[in-house]
Amino acid sequence: MADEYWFCLVHHTVEGADGCKSADRLGPYSTHAEAARALEKVAERNEDWDSDPVWNDDQED
Repeated sequence: MADEYWFCLVHHTVEGADGCKSADRLGPYSTHAEAARALEKVAERNEDWDSDPVWNDDQED
């Protein structure tokens, strides 16, 4: 089995499979580095989504 990593939203640390409960984690990620930047990735995706005119229903036509 390949190693998997999660980012813990409670402790703000990268964890292995034996970490906190799933509801408190983001992942799995294939590398420690990917898991370490989980919150950055979430912010990037949210910005992309908020800027997408097809999905942004806050803007007037």
